[in-house]
Amino acid sequence: MATQVATPLYDQLTESFQQRKFAWEDEDHALNDWRQNAFEKFKQQGFPSIRQEDWKYTNLVPFLKEDLQTGAFAHDLHEAVIERVRKFYIDKLDAHVLVLVNGVLNVHLSSFHGDGTVSVQSISTAAKQEDYLPYLGKEIDLRHDTLAALNSALFSDGLFIEVKANSVVDKPLHILHIYTSAKNVFLQPRHLIIAHKSSAVSIIESSANINEDAIVWINGVTEVYVEENAQVNHYMLQSGLIKTRQVNHTEVTQHKHSLYNNYTITLPGADLTRNNLNVNLNDSATETHLYGLYLGTDQQLIDNHTSVDHRKPNCFSNELYKGVLAGNAKAVFNGKIFVHQEAQKTNAFQQNNNLLLSDKAVVDSKPQLEIFADDVKCSHGSTIGQFSPEALFYLRSRGISESSARRLLVSAFAFDVVNKIKIAPLRAHIEKLINNNLKSWYVSK
Repeated sequence: MATQVATPLYDQLTESFQQRKFAWEDEDHALNDWRQNAFEKFKQQGFPSIRQEDWKYTNLVPFLKEDLQTGAFAHDLHEAVIERVRKFYIDKLDAHVLVLVNGVLNVHLSSFHGDGTVSVQSISTAAKQEDYLPYLGKEIDLRHDTLAALNSALFSDGLFIEVKANSVVDKPLHILHIYTSAKNVFLQPRHLIIAHKSSAVSIIESSANINEDAIVWINGVTEVYVEENAQVNHYMLQSGLIKTRQVNHTEVTQHKHSLYNNYTITLPGADLTRNNLNVNLNDSATETHLYGLYLGTDQQLIDNHTSVDHRKPNCFSNELYKGVLAGNAKAVFNGKIFVHQEAQKTNAFQQNNNLLLSDKAVVDSKPQLEIFADDVKCSHGSTIGQFSPEALFYLRSRGISESSARRLLVSAFAFDVVNKIKIAPLRAHIEKLINNNLKSWYVSK
């Protein structure tokens, strides 16, 4: 058995799994067996440790000390609080809004319930259908991802979005994750998104913790299937209050001539944000773009682990992640590109750039290439630096104050990522959030 992180939560989750077996009696037998297998994987490994290479720079121990409740927490928000939820809408964004409260779809707060182009339902409903099981956990390696194994064993609800073949969803789907609890909670939502052949959809995810007193620990898994000639634009806007800890596992599977674009924007607030983004290129002639921007301050820890697995020929992937850190913030970037022997004519590019605004901020950056094909074009790079004195002097010499000059330079640094966002109201919203954060940092003093 692997060395485990010592925490009462481990024993609590073990007890919870035994108790909840009875609630899953109406599930498919194959799903029950899959849950049991997943929990055995978690029991063998326990919580991740810094002794594991993928968790070398992210120590979970400080975030697992408090007592956490592990049951179901579908807080009873209803129409009376719609105004409270609307303040988290994105200004001027014309979108179908889906509201999840503690990982559970709330039909009263949602403005969209599916139409002829897309089906929307809860995972708890979908799990009872035969066509759901073949997609569940198809690509996730539970032997090496112990938190994904834990989620696989104990998830109870989430969102299932299925875009019909040859359909284009007329508006973006805005998934608003609301977290609220008077007590410290450990939540495990599970989401499945399927874009069938020749379909197209844009999905925006944002979150809000509306209770400042309690710890909210989120161990979430999202699976995305992009079938032949389909397109998915996936925007992930991450923020949260202090006492929010979130580990997000996103597993993407692409098929021939498909396009997947991911935009992950992490803003200051949450104590811990860990993103595991794995993209599996299972067929030829696919295209993948991964863009990330993370801003950290205070004691915040932001960890981005990405993996792009080129398995077939003539595929293209491009990855650009940028980070800006102030205070005592710490960031980790680990980007892996695998090119299998069969994946000839692969074009794969990866770049990670970091800007440090404090002597105490830390970045651990590790771009990786593993290439087993000989006819490819691949490159990767990483930079970590501070403000250019020449650039600051240039702006100051033209009458711009030092604080304004620093904000301009940070905005310019982030531009390469933010400018890739195709939805104008979302881009304006993110630019506003970035500027608001910069004003509160030392660069504005």
